[in-house]
Amino acid sequence: MSDSIHDPLFLGTAGWTIAREHAALFPAEGSHLERYAQLFRAVEINVTFYRLPMARTFLRWAETVPPDFRFSVKLSRSITHHTRLKDHGLLAPFLERVELLGEKLGPILVQLPPNLAFDSGPVREFFREFRRQHDGAIVCEPRHLSWFAPEVELVWDEFRIARVAADPARAPQADQPGGWNGLVYYRLHGSPRVYYSSYDEGYLQELARQLEEWRQLAPVWCIFDNTASGAAVGNGLTIQQLTGAGRSQGDQ
Repeated sequence: MSDSIHDPLFLGTAGWTIAREHAALFPAEGSHLERYAQLFRAVEINVTFYRLPMARTFLRWAETVPPDFRFSVKLSRSITHHTRLKDHGLLAPFLERVELLGEKLGPILVQLPPNLAFDSGPVREFFREFRRQHDGAIVCEPRHLSWFAPEVELVWDEFRIARVAADPARAPQADQPGGWNGLVYYRLHGSPRVYYSSYDEGYLQELARQLEEWRQLAPVWCIFDNTASGAAVGNGLTIQQLTGAGRSQGDQ
């Protein structure tokens, strides 16, 4: 087991639901988040895409987990989908709320709609304002082919934004990390059936190899989003075993 306080590899799932078939592996006592955080060091909060929880909820989440635990938080769809990055006024209330997580706040995830093409002017304006208000980690999951052009790499570097490695890939390069190289972020949605399919042993072994390589260079996040069938927890625990990234007794 690694010394998790200093380990740059953050493994987890989208949300902290514990599938019934894996429940016996987790502590029996505590809230779902408390139990989840005894085995995983990271989680991706997706509820913030739909609505912004109360301030006291973020504070409770931060108090519930161990010191080395981190939350990534998905940016509101009001910003990404409804106003398509053009209403900068929505950033401040979102950031004010999620930053209540304090030192336990990890990357903010900007997932873009599949039909949002890259447009340099508005994109630069958005990320410039985002960076003015937030100096922490930002990752982006674009889903339109135009975001994978060489000119976009300059934008990622300028604003220190890591491009998500996503599976299934919507573009030839989309399944590999890109953008700013100070952070690596994998989002694995399940394949061939998105949100449902479990990854097989061969895929997970190759993924573990990639994570180990990146782990030597930068902080690495790996989030399993194939939660609809409960596969995410099992896949995450397998990657923990393959990478030695689980908790030691002293971490809990």
